[in-house]
Amino acid sequence: MDQRRFLRYYYLRFLRLQGDPREIARGVAIGVFIGITPTIPLHTVMILLLAIFCRASKLAGLLTSYLVSNPITFFFQYYFSWRLGTWITPYELSWEKIHEIMAIITGHSGFRETLTELSRLGWQAITVMLVGGIVMAIPFAVVSYFLSLYFYKKLREKRQLQHAEKMASYDYPDNKRNS
Repeated sequence: MDQRRFLRYYYLRFLRLQGDPREIARGVAIGVFIGITPTIPLHTVMILLLAIFCRASKLAGLLTSYLVSNPITFFFQYYFSWRLGTWITPYELSWEKIHEIMAIITGHSGFRETLTELSRLGWQAITVMLVGGIVMAIPFAVVSYFLSLYFYKKLREKRQLQHAEKMASYDYPDNKRNS
């Protein structure tokens, strides 16, 4: 699938999301937040739990997470999480450890094996990556919430206007049986 078709597909999927604009916007923000954090084997579970807790659109969260965190973007997310986490926390995490993390994630092992391998990296490495990822994800999640809220409010207004125009131009049949 070429890039234009890919983007069009997801654009149409987002256009078709139904529900309250605030719920959808919360779902988008959760998807962006979780998608940016270096928690790849747990993204789906975390999005679903947060969406239930925050009364957000689960589908919007999952779709957004997939757009934000995919094989093209997760290298950069992990790199910047590492840089920020190393800068913020008192722990040092070597570039070799980052390569180990990337190899584990891109490997074709199962869910349990991936979690086992990641847990062997140690709490300092996990702390560095999580702190860096969370710090990086917060501003993107906040901005995505407000942008998507604006988008879905405008989309709802447009749909309501179209519906009202359609109903105003509809020619109701005469009910001759009751006359």
